[in-house]
Amino acid sequence: MSAETGLVKGIDLGGVIALGLGTAVGVSIFSAIAPATALAGPGMLISVLIAALPMYLIAISYAFLGSAVPVSGASYVWPARFLHPAWGFVVAWLRIVANMGAIVVLALVMVRYLSMVLPLPLKPTMFAVMLLALLANLFGIRTATRVQKVLMVAMLAVFALFVAWGGATTVDTARLSPLLPNGWAGVVAAAPLLLGLFFGIEAATEAGAEVSDSARTIPRGIALSIGSATLLYLAVGFVALGVLGSDALGSSQAPILDAAKRFMGPVATPLVVLAAVLSIGKSLNALFAMFSRSLYAMGVAGALPHAFGQIHPRWQTPHVALIAVFALGCVGLLLPMELTFLFLAVNVPNLLKYASVCLAAAQVTRRHPEIYAVAGFKLPKRRLLACSYGGVACSLALVVIGIGTNWRPYALLVGWLVVGLLYYAVRRR
Repeated sequence: MSAETGLVKGIDLGGVIALGLGTAVGVSIFSAIAPATALAGPGMLISVLIAALPMYLIAISYAFLGSAVPVSGASYVWPARFLHPAWGFVVAWLRIVANMGAIVVLALVMVRYLSMVLPLPLKPTMFAVMLLALLANLFGIRTATRVQKVLMVAMLAVFALFVAWGGATTVDTARLSPLLPNGWAGVVAAAPLLLGLFFGIEAATEAGAEVSDSARTIPRGIALSIGSATLLYLAVGFVALGVLGSDALGSSQAPILDAAKRFMGPVATPLVVLAAVLSIGKSLNALFAMFSRSLYAMGVAGALPHAFGQIHPRWQTPHVALIAVFALGCVGLLLPMELTFLFLAVNVPNLLKYASVCLAAAQVTRRHPEIYAVAGFKLPKRRLLACSYGGVACSLALVVIGIGTNWRPYALLVGWLVVGLLYYAVRRR
């Protein structure tokens, strides 16, 4: 048990991979590849690699800080400690809305997929799904990571069946020609739609104080997570393109399901629904773990009431923070059930978080040689600074690009930020 926090070190390398890969492979793989293919054609596979580049830069900063300063609630603690306490608060405060929106998105899409097999009432079922995620996390981090590993292995097995079956029986490489029907402009335009495929790769750093041998485990886990996610997306995208062709895939409302129906027949619907439920379920499970550690860290630091920093004496989990996460998810049921709105409300604070963590990594590299020296993973200083500042630039550029898509989530976030700054000022006094 960590002497500093009272949290149990119960996350091994498999748990780090399960949290990272499990968070990233969620809703986006079932939705984003269709509009991306409409823009890029078969070049969508190249767009996946372009979309991965910013997350590779960001992952380097997370691996560096995670190996040097493993803490719970890292996305709050690192900016607060190495940039400014107010900066850390702003990032974590905005992520309250982001995580609430993410919980709603995951529960909403899961119920929609389940309803393909069995008609279900929307919001009561969403409530039940969130309750299950709370129970999976409440009784110890080992329970949460065990659930995560089981869900991840089952999901990978289903996707492996999809790739092997479709690749062996139905894929026609002629359908991948021409590779760039809309030129490189289409490939570049499709990349922003695919960024969400990689969000959450760094998930385990949010529970860094609970990772065993974090100096080695966190960097290895992040590298294996982002590498595995890239290979999975390329394999699934290749089979979907080779089965449907770019025109049919680009116009599909359920691309994975439509591709599976071509070679699986009536088995396709229950199998793809199972894959979706497993993918989304593990993302929701990991989100409860991450979000609760952020609230816990804010409670320990005094940025939120100290009750949020309490650890259950038996389960060694931040039980008050976890219950708060569940309560916020329930409040999120009042938000508009509009995916574009919800995705932007989720992605903008996450991108600001990434920019802040990358900037914190640069500050540690420049001003804290004693921390740089003990990091289990590090590049030479110039390369690490280049990667960190590159991650900052990519994250902020994507925030600006999103304004043209829908301004309403930005208005919601600005209003929430004003409330947070007023709260922060009163609390400091």
